[in-house]
Amino acid sequence: MLELQPVFPLSWTLIAQMIELLPDGVMVVDEQGMVLRANAAMEALSGYPSEALVGQPLTLLLPPEQRQRHQRHLQQYFVRPRSRAMGRVPELSLWHREGHGVPVDISLGMFRRGEQTLTLAVVRDMRAIEAMNARLRHLAMHDSLTELFSRAMFGELLTQAVEHTRRGGLPVSVLLIDLDDFKSVNDGHGHHVGDELLREVAQRMRRVLRASDTLARLGGDEFAVLLRDQSDAGHTLAVAQKLVDTLSQPWQTRHHEIFPGASIGIVFAPHDGEDADTLMRHADMAMYRAKEAGRSTYAVFDARMAHQMEEKTLLHGRLKRAIEGNALRLHYQPQLCARSGQVVGVEALLRWSDPELGEVTPGRFISVAENSGLIQRLGDWVIEAACAQIARWRWQGLALRVAVNVSAHQLRQPHFADRLQQSLERWDVPPSLLELEITETAAMTHREQAEVLLGRLAEMGVALALDDFGTGYSSLGHLRQMPVTRLKMDRAFIQGVTHDEADATLTRAIIGLARTLGKTVVAEGVETEAQRDFLQREGCDELQGWLFARAVPAEEVPALLGRLNPPRAGGDNRAHHARPGSGPAEGLSPAFSR
Repeated sequence: MLELQPVFPLSWTLIAQMIELLPDGVMVVDEQGMVLRANAAMEALSGYPSEALVGQPLTLLLPPEQRQRHQRHLQQYFVRPRSRAMGRVPELSLWHREGHGVPVDISLGMFRRGEQTLTLAVVRDMRAIEAMNARLRHLAMHDSLTELFSRAMFGELLTQAVEHTRRGGLPVSVLLIDLDDFKSVNDGHGHHVGDELLREVAQRMRRVLRASDTLARLGGDEFAVLLRDQSDAGHTLAVAQKLVDTLSQPWQTRHHEIFPGASIGIVFAPHDGEDADTLMRHADMAMYRAKEAGRSTYAVFDARMAHQMEEKTLLHGRLKRAIEGNALRLHYQPQLCARSGQVVGVEALLRWSDPELGEVTPGRFISVAENSGLIQRLGDWVIEAACAQIARWRWQGLALRVAVNVSAHQLRQPHFADRLQQSLERWDVPPSLLELEITETAAMTHREQAEVLLGRLAEMGVALALDDFGTGYSSLGHLRQMPVTRLKMDRAFIQGVTHDEADATLTRAIIGLARTLGKTVVAEGVETEAQRDFLQREGCDELQGWLFARAVPAEEVPALLGRLNPPRAGGDNRAHHARPGSGPAEGLSPAFSR
């Protein structure tokens, strides 16, 4: 601010009128530091009436510990007078009449009145601004819903704790907590109930933790705990178990009782990571391991998890390229009529040979596809490839039913049936030549949705089979109403039919049930003559397994059929068509690897 050099004399009355117009506090101070004039706004700032300030030393308005030092600064100031804008000196305080400081900012200007040099001090009240800044700092540091620390603040505190540990401090541990099935609370009861549950969860965890422990909400239904000085890992595990127990207790809200739960991933620093980012990434891996273990439990990170995550990342990238580059292949395993030995259809099994990874089994990449969202594109590719192959065989005069495994993720897609219809029409494939295999578990888990979709697929004429039958929990009433035409017995039963009476009894029961319901029953995993003989005697309709053939590439199927199909009257060795049917799935069936 420039020194004021008025071009015309200022009367004292005019100065008084001018400063009264200003909303900020204003004082005129002489060279001895005495207040000559103060406006009414100074009373709100200082608690002194403006007239009471006149004739008082300016130091009256300074905190007591600063008064002596300020007197020296004032003398120096008038020796070398200079202007000062607001914001030049941080954290200034004015001493209130009631004995407390008031945050202010001050600008100084000089002007002359006759031979006298005077200072014009403009004092701005910073209380509202500081309160707003404090609120902003609080919001930046805390979660607005639960009042716990925020993700950003937790990251800073974790970084500080890790640095302290690296300098020789005791180890620290981090617990990453994710509520189980929280989405169903929001979907079923509304987001306002979900918010209430999050506040309840925060309160429960506070009661379990020590005052010195750091608790934060990272976002959504994810929380984190920082435990310092954890020389005994057992203490961390005990805390994790207490959190699991308290978060598993039922919660009553309005007219509903909700049963929350949480999965917890645990890491220790510096053993599991020497920086905050690494620790949080490893804690996330451990948390997902806890979910895979059944939820409402905890898991401690180990190096194998990092290796598995690296493999999943690699598999995801390579699988995406394989789908886009049409590098996947379908192999086909025959299904035979148990009585005649004729091939009645084939099952399409997915195969992937990668230039870097070599032969990748479905057991390795299907779960990666499901967890990453690639399963939808992968499933669409399989259906499209199967329809294309059916069309090629028809052009060769071979009418062969092809069974395809369908994942639950595909069945949940809103336009699955439409895309399936488009594939059939694009390749001019009769719907009865395509069979969709779904698992018993998925059919029951998503019962209402499955019933609608399966009904539409059955109306389209697509054949439907219930895969891995006997491992799920279908009710007889529901099974009778489902539009599936074929039941595929799980291979685990077939392996023991010749030496395990329980497996033999269960297999007979399934065959009898299928006959009662009017459905075809298929035994998969047939590997020995003894198993075949048993299934034939008990009236099983169709057989599939290595005893007859492994899955082969499409170009080898005609020769395989020629070898397997015995000559029939009239010389017609073409495969029979299957009846249409229907049913849903929970992930791709293990049949991918048969």
